[in-house]
Amino acid sequence: MEDFLPLNGTDHVEFIVGNAKQVAHYYKTAFGFQDLAYAGLETGVQDRTSYVLRQDKIVLVITSPLIPESPLHDHLRQHGDGVKNIALWVDDARKSWEETTQRGAESAFEPYEISDEHGTAVLSGIKTYGDTVHVFVERNNYRGAFLPGYKPLNREHQPAPVGLKFIDHMVGNVNWGEMNKWADFYARVMGFTQLISFDDKDISTDYTALMSKVMSNGNGRVKFPINEPAEGKKKSQIEEYINFYRGSGVQHIAVATDNIVETVTALKERGVEFLYVPNTYYQDILERVGPIEEDLEPLQRLGILIDRDEDGYLLQLFTKPIMDRPTVFFEIIQRRGAKSFGKGNFKALFESIEREQALRGTL
Repeated sequence: MEDFLPLNGTDHVEFIVGNAKQVAHYYKTAFGFQDLAYAGLETGVQDRTSYVLRQDKIVLVITSPLIPESPLHDHLRQHGDGVKNIALWVDDARKSWEETTQRGAESAFEPYEISDEHGTAVLSGIKTYGDTVHVFVERNNYRGAFLPGYKPLNREHQPAPVGLKFIDHMVGNVNWGEMNKWADFYARVMGFTQLISFDDKDISTDYTALMSKVMSNGNGRVKFPINEPAEGKKKSQIEEYINFYRGSGVQHIAVATDNIVETVTALKERGVEFLYVPNTYYQDILERVGPIEEDLEPLQRLGILIDRDEDGYLLQLFTKPIMDRPTVFFEIIQRRGAKSFGKGNFKALFESIEREQALRGTL
């Protein structure tokens, strides 16, 4: 079948935060992102400020409102710091908007052009779960640092990267009974296919459970797992997220590395906190996953999880929430052929999350 919505990949991810300057400094210092561009009062923008950061193919836009009347304050008041826009790189933003809205997507904004001395870009947007927006970015005729309205930024403080390469997948948490609705949205409106699904038998502990479907675009460059809560004895991580985020939204961003030991070591040295994995997890891990190329000792010391599927194995580790609200976090992942998402690690991962929930009094 013809792909009616060809995607070149993730263009950028925009966070709405309370203090963009300080948050940008955190991502630079802790995660190794570097300056790319800036928009704000100095560039003629009066209502917001945005810092654009890049590490390899990952681009983050960190935005804060500057005036009380800004609708961005509504997003902050409701959700706290979080992801507002998932921007997708396309060759034709107008056609992308037309194809998706014709199939039932609600428009966030119609296609429009923006230009400066470096050329012209075209943007359009559709609404998805919660207040999240997919922005279609067409930049074939633009050669500037980021987009028109932004100026290049290269401040003196540029910490070294930590080896993050690209966004592997982004996970959305939706409310009770909404997983199938949004999986259908991605299939019907955006032409995605379902890679895999997990139910409460796959993803559960003695206390909590969830269900998930993984949706992928035609070329596999964009993957969106969709989670919803499932009945358990106590409050699941999805329920905790929805309670504190006040609705559906992006739960975590999985970023790929070619050497997870080096990347996690660097992140820990810079103060990034990860979920705790008990040593008992490693007692029979190689019997379960088979031989791996890495030495087990540093993986165990760093708490890195291992899983295997029919195509190979993967290594993964999850940060604690990076906001004060227990909402958004990051996953660090290295794929050694595996195309799955660590099903064999779900129980250990969720028990680790539950330990954190117990400390917060939200389990």
